[in-house]
Amino acid sequence: MSFVLKSPVPRIDQVGVEERASTFQKRSIKNEAKAIGLKLAVSMMDLTTLEGADTKGKVTRLCRKARQPMAKRYHCPPCAAVCVYPNQVAHAAKELEGTGIPVASVATGFPSGQYPLALRLADVKDAVNSGAHEIDMVISRGTFLEGNLAEVSDEISAVKEACGKAHLKVIFETGELQTYDHVRLVSQLAIEAGGDFIKTSTGKVSPAATLPVTLVMLETVRDHYLETGRRIGVKPAGGIRTAKEALQYLVMVKETLGDDWLSPDLFRFGASSLLGDLELQLAKLIDGNYQSADYFSKS
Repeated sequence: MSFVLKSPVPRIDQVGVEERASTFQKRSIKNEAKAIGLKLAVSMMDLTTLEGADTKGKVTRLCRKARQPMAKRYHCPPCAAVCVYPNQVAHAAKELEGTGIPVASVATGFPSGQYPLALRLADVKDAVNSGAHEIDMVISRGTFLEGNLAEVSDEISAVKEACGKAHLKVIFETGELQTYDHVRLVSQLAIEAGGDFIKTSTGKVSPAATLPVTLVMLETVRDHYLETGRRIGVKPAGGIRTAKEALQYLVMVKETLGDDWLSPDLFRFGASSLLGDLELQLAKLIDGNYQSADYFSKS
């Protein structure tokens, strides 16, 4: 018996999606509106380090940066979360204790997703027990591309159960999914299987987040909300490096899903280098001139 989703999955007009996404690159946001947008983007950032050479010292610096991205005179908000590997969760949780900033962990055999399910579930439970408030799960793209939708759905549901009270972000690695139709299908599948957020990428594969791919995901979330009233978050991750790009994403979110989604509760950026440009652009607006990046601490 074939696997059937609860809601129908429409085919995607590739030309239409790409043309619509391109319009968001032509908007001009200036002055006070730009400052608001830049601060909003900072507040939506999952400040991330996912390298084999990660140390406790690096995670400590990242947590301090998340708590206060800029000097107090800029009135810049803290970041949305700090995202680390499971073995760094306990240290990050200690560094962020009492701040209200959650720790996210890329459990489930990140970035390949090619681990036995029992190991992935154990990875999730260990991260949650260590203090993770959010789990960024990566699906097995091979299983999805083979058409084993029931297996992918069951795995997402099992991970969701293993999360307990922690929120679940489901990573698709859209650069490996080949078509917008696949992105739409896996978005609907992940939502129905219990994901709280849907996320484009691990940041380890190119292309990562793009405006058209994220638009397909936003439209899936919109249609699900209109049908059920349930709000799902969206997280583009990887490849978003400039403030200009971040503002384009925020405009797209506003025009596709409305103001309710302009919140860290429902929209995040997965990034490591984006924060630097957001800081430079915000300082330019407030101080009237560009400063050297050397004046800002590195995340």
